[in-house]
Amino acid sequence: MVYLGRGYPGVQHLLLSLLLLAAWEAGSGQVHYSVPEEAKHGTFVGRIAQDLGLELAELVPRLFRMVSKSRADLLEVNLQNGILFVNSRIDREELCGRSAECSIHLEVIVERPLQVFHVEVEVKDINDNPPVFSATQKNLFIAESRPPDSRFPLEGASDADIGTNAMLIYRLSPNEHFSLEVPINEEKVKPLGLVLQKPLDREEAPEIFLVLTATDGGKPELTGTIQLLITVLDANDNAPVFDRALFTVTLPENVSNGTLVINLNASDLDEGLNGDIIYSFSSDVYPDIKSKFHIHPATGEITVIGHIDFEESKAYKIRVEAFDKGFPPLAGHCTVLVIIEDANDNAPELAVTSLSLPIPEDAQPGTVITLISVSDRDSGTNGQVICSLTPHVPFKLVSTFKNYYSLVLDSALDRESVAAYALLVTARDGGSPSLSASASVSVEVADVNDNAPTFAQPEYMVFVKENNPPGCHIFTVSALDADAQENALVSYSLVERRVGERVVSSYVSVHAESGKVYALQPLDHEELELLQFQVSARDGGFPPLGSNVTLQVFVLDENDNAPALLLPLAGGAGGALSELVPRSVGAGHVVAKVRAVDADSGYNAWLSYELQSAAGGERSPFRVGLYTGEVSTTRALDEADASRQRLLVLVKDHGEPALTATATVLLSLVESGQALKASSRASAGVADAEAALVEINVYLIIAICAVSSLLVLTLLLYTALRCSAPPTEGSCGPGKPTLVCSSAVGSWSYSQQRRQRVSSGEGPPKTDLMAFSPSLPQGPTSGDIPRQPNPDWRYSASLRAGMHSSVHLEEAGILRAGPGGPDQQWPTVSSATPEPEAGEVSPPVGAGVNSNSWTFKYGPGNPKQSGPGELPDKFIIPGSPAIISIRQEPTNSQIDKSDFITFGKKEETKKKKKKKKGNKTQEKKEKGNSTTDNSDQ
Repeated sequence: MVYLGRGYPGVQHLLLSLLLLAAWEAGSGQVHYSVPEEAKHGTFVGRIAQDLGLELAELVPRLFRMVSKSRADLLEVNLQNGILFVNSRIDREELCGRSAECSIHLEVIVERPLQVFHVEVEVKDINDNPPVFSATQKNLFIAESRPPDSRFPLEGASDADIGTNAMLIYRLSPNEHFSLEVPINEEKVKPLGLVLQKPLDREEAPEIFLVLTATDGGKPELTGTIQLLITVLDANDNAPVFDRALFTVTLPENVSNGTLVINLNASDLDEGLNGDIIYSFSSDVYPDIKSKFHIHPATGEITVIGHIDFEESKAYKIRVEAFDKGFPPLAGHCTVLVIIEDANDNAPELAVTSLSLPIPEDAQPGTVITLISVSDRDSGTNGQVICSLTPHVPFKLVSTFKNYYSLVLDSALDRESVAAYALLVTARDGGSPSLSASASVSVEVADVNDNAPTFAQPEYMVFVKENNPPGCHIFTVSALDADAQENALVSYSLVERRVGERVVSSYVSVHAESGKVYALQPLDHEELELLQFQVSARDGGFPPLGSNVTLQVFVLDENDNAPALLLPLAGGAGGALSELVPRSVGAGHVVAKVRAVDADSGYNAWLSYELQSAAGGERSPFRVGLYTGEVSTTRALDEADASRQRLLVLVKDHGEPALTATATVLLSLVESGQALKASSRASAGVADAEAALVEINVYLIIAICAVSSLLVLTLLLYTALRCSAPPTEGSCGPGKPTLVCSSAVGSWSYSQQRRQRVSSGEGPPKTDLMAFSPSLPQGPTSGDIPRQPNPDWRYSASLRAGMHSSVHLEEAGILRAGPGGPDQQWPTVSSATPEPEAGEVSPPVGAGVNSNSWTFKYGPGNPKQSGPGELPDKFIIPGSPAIISIRQEPTNSQIDKSDFITFGKKEETKKKKKKKKGNKTQEKKEKGNSTTDNSDQ
C-alpha cells in the first residue's frame, strides 16, 4: 500500500502537540469540549453550567444564553440540567472545509451581573467522506514509440476528511505494461503518475483498460475508483518538454484582469506539425481555476481573468499540458503553483453582542455595559485590530479576550447633565494603509430619584383682600424636579400646624397636582392679619424626596366696619352725650367730646367729625373739632341762645366708600353759679365717699403692697433668668410699648385695649400696643378754681404702622385715627382745619411697614384751644422699669405738681390751692386756669 496526503506524524510529536494545546487552553480561560461530527440530535457534549461554575437555578433568572459567530443552532443547552448537547447535524467539512482544526466558538453570556465565558467545542472528524476523483474516466494517449520508464501524470483523488481519514492509499489494477508511482511526502506537488514498464505495441494492444483505486485510512475504509482508458498511438517520437515540472509564482490579491501570471515555454525536438505546440489546462483542472485564469494556446501565457481573493484561496495549483500537432499528438506536462499574497483589503468588522441598557445613573465605575467583538478577514499585521472609543465620555474599552472588548463605566453618571450618550467604537487594523470600521453604541442613562423638587424662592408674600369668596384662588406654588418620569412627578400638600385655636387647613387648601392655593373661607383682616404656613412638594420617586416653601398671606383691610360710638358717655342718657355749659364761657371753650372707634385700619380707620346743620339754618354757637371730636364754643354765649342745644355730630371714616355714624350731644346752658354748685356737689360727694373708704383702703394697701412686692421679686428673678439665657429674638429686648395716659381735665379719657392678632402658626396672638385711661369721670373738687393753661405747646407721636387698631388717646391728643397696616400706603397730607381753634393736623406721611407719624400743633395764638387734657402725663414701656413722665407746664405757676402713675401702687399728690374770698372777679379769672387732679388705678 502507498500513502498519499499530509503525512502521519510520530507518537512523540503528537503527544507534544496535545500538551501544548492543553497549556494554551488553560491559559486562555476557555472551556474546551469535543464532539464527533455527524453526531445525533441530543448527543451529550458537556456539563457546561457545572464547568463554568454556575448554579442551575441561576440559568433562567440570569438570562443564560449562547452566542456563536457560526451557525447558532448546532448546539444547545438544557437550562434544566445545564448540559450542552447537539441540536442539529454537524458536518465538519461544511463547517471548516479541509482545515486541520475545526472548532465551534461559543460565547456564553449571563446577565445580572453581566458575565461572558468563552467555550470552544472541537468537531472531530469521522470517516464519512470517501475518496473522490475529479472524473470517472480518464483517457490517455500514449505513442507506442514511448520508451520504457516514461512517466504519465495522473490526477489523484481528494478526500474531504482530514488526518488519518484523508490519508489515501492507491492501487492499480494488475497489468504488465504500467506501474503506479507515488511521490514521497516532501514532494507534495509532484503528481501521481503511471510509469511505462514495458514498451507498447499498438498492433498487439491498441487500448488498455486499467482501474485506479484510492482507499482512505479511516475505520471503516472508504474507497474511490477511476477508469483509465489508454489508447496506444502510432509513432510521434518526441513529446513537448517543459523546462521544469513545477513553476512557483507569487501573485498579489485583487490584481486587475489581464495581469500576466507566467509565460510557459515547452520545446519539441520534432519538426513540422509534430513540433508545433498547443498549450492548455489539464482536462481535470478545477472549474474555479478556469474561472480565474486563462492560458493562451499559442504563447503559453497565463493571465488573470477573475477576482483573486486571498481570503477565498491562499494558493492555486494549475496543471498545464503542451500538445504537439503530430499524429498522434504527444503531450508534455507541468504544474504552476500560484501563491496569493494578502493585501489589506478587508476592514475590521464590529459586532455588539450584548447590552445591559439602560444603565442607572448611580451605577458604580467598573460596571460592564456591553460586549463588543471585532474580526478582520485579513492575516498577519493586516488582521491585527485595535479598538478605540470616542468621544471623551465616562466609559472605556477593556480588552477581555482576543478580539473581544467590554465597554465599562469609567466614572460617575448624572442623568440630569447627560441623559444619553452616543458612542462611536472604531476598530482599526495594522495594515498600510490601515482600514477601519465604526459602530455606534447608544447608552441611555436611567433616572434615579436623586433630586428633590425645588421652588424658585424659599418664601412668598401673598396679598389677599379680606372678605374674599370661599374657595377663591389666591396663589399658585410651583416646584421643579430635575429627575424624569415618576421621579419628577410633583405633588403638593399643606404642612399642617395650628394657627391659634384652629388648624391651618381650615383656612386654606392646596391642590395636589396644580399647586393652586385656595382660601376655604372668607378672611377677616380684623381677626387675622397674617397667615403664615408651609406647602410641601414631594416627588413620585422611591424613596420620595421633597422640600417646603413658606407662604406669608397678608390679609388686606377693606372698609367693612363703620365707626362705633363709645356710648353712653359721661353725663349721657339714652345713648346721647349730655353736658352742662355755663353761659359765661367764652369762645373756644371745650364743652364736650365725642369718642368713636373704627375696627378697620389705615385710612379706613381715620375718623373725622362734622357738625350737622341746625334746623332753620341757624348758625350754632358750637363747633366740633375735625379730628378731635371736641365740641367747643365758637363765640361767647348770650341770653338769646336757647337753654337746650341739640347737636348732631357725624363721624365718618376715610374709606372708599366712607362709612358713618351719628352722635347726639345734648347741651344745657346754665348760669355759672348753677354749674359751679353742681360741680361742687359732685366733688363733695366724691370726697365723702373717699373719706369713708380711707380706713378700709389702709388694709387693702398693705395687702396690695405685699402682693406687689412678691410680684416684683418674681419679675426680677424671671428677667434675670431670661437675660442670662442666649439672646433670642424678643427676649430681654425692648418690647412693644404699653401706653398709659392720664389726663388733667375734668373727665377721664376712654380706655381701650386691643390685641393685634398676627398669626404665623407659631404662637398665640401678640399685643402690640395697649392704651389705658380711666373710664370714670371725676369732677373738680370743692374749692378748686379752674385755670387756663398755657396754649403754647406741641406734641408729636410716632406709632408703628403695624398697629391696626384705633387707639384713641383722646385726652392726650396723640392720635385721632387708627394707623394703617402693612398693606396701607398713606398719602402725604398736611392741612389745617377750617377753624383757627383746631390747630394743624398732619396725617401719617409715607407710612409703610415701619412707622406712622402724626403731628398736632397748637400755636400760641390760639388761646381758645383747651389743652390740659390733650397731653398724657406718663408713659410706661413694657420691658423697662422706667416711668416716662410728661409734665405740662402752664405759664400760670398755680399748678405745683403733676400726677405719677405706677403699676401696683397708687400715689397721689395734692396741689396747693389758693382761695381768695370776696373777689368774684378774681375767682372767675382763676377758673379758666385751674386744673383738676386725676388719679389712675
